[in-house]
Amino acid sequence: MRVFLTGATGFIGSHIIPQLLDRGHQVLGLTRSEAGASQLEEAGAEVLRGDLERPETLARGAAAADAVIHCAFDHNFETFFENTKKDERNIAAMGESLEGTQKPLLITSGVGIGTPLNGGAATEDVLNPRHANPRIATELAGAALIARRIDVRTVRLPQVHDATKAGLITPLIAEARRSGAAAYVGEGQTRWSAAHVSDVAKLYILALEKGEPGARYNASAEEGVTIRAIAETIAKGCGLPLRSIGTGEVDRYFGWMAPFAGLDMTASNAWTVARLGWTPTGPELLADLGAMDYSAPSET
Repeated sequence: MRVFLTGATGFIGSHIIPQLLDRGHQVLGLTRSEAGASQLEEAGAEVLRGDLERPETLARGAAAADAVIHCAFDHNFETFFENTKKDERNIAAMGESLEGTQKPLLITSGVGIGTPLNGGAATEDVLNPRHANPRIATELAGAALIARRIDVRTVRLPQVHDATKAGLITPLIAEARRSGAAAYVGEGQTRWSAAHVSDVAKLYILALEKGEPGARYNASAEEGVTIRAIAETIAKGCGLPLRSIGTGEVDRYFGWMAPFAGLDMTASNAWTVARLGWTPTGPELLADLGAMDYSAPSET
């Protein structure tokens, strides 16, 4: 297949490209810069110039391909709500190009959208349309296309990591440095699900080749790692004190990340594994956090 890939030069997208090529697919990658175009060409992909501010460029890529993997998302959390609406517009634009075809569109969301109302690990069968996370806009946009018989499949991401980046934990390291301590709330028993970036890339390929229209897949290799264990590893790596804090200190220690500090983000992968045969083999989260170079500033 010729696969249109957004976010092609990003953390996950750059791992998806070689796996697609190894499977005999062609890749048409979206980029807005000369540097990105050079990166894609060196990786063996075709180049489509465009960006998330111009939905028509994504629609053009979708129309030119046999399938779409949509990984791109603007991760500026200061404008998070606006960015989710932008994602909604881009998904709608690509859907318009795919209507009346059998071409699959894989979109990207977060595992938290599958959290049951009564708590517990997120599962693939749960979609709460009134979820408080603004990222619900992504899945509602996908649901609108599914209602029009467009083949939409959703990959839900946990904390995606290697030894250089780790989802929300990367900015968490920066906040720890700012506040002077690696903190956790209370006993630190809330947990975050995680998966190595290579395993996440494998799941996108499986969802493309073996997935079902309308299905949602949890890319959670580890159902949950305690926030205390994460903070302990950060403290050791950064040479910072480890500190348990109360709810009244959350803003001071976590800054803009305060809403996530005590949030349980566990996710089951049982249904995904059963349906796709996904077998994660990459390093676990704490191993990658332990291998990070903490002498370099954290990238957010």
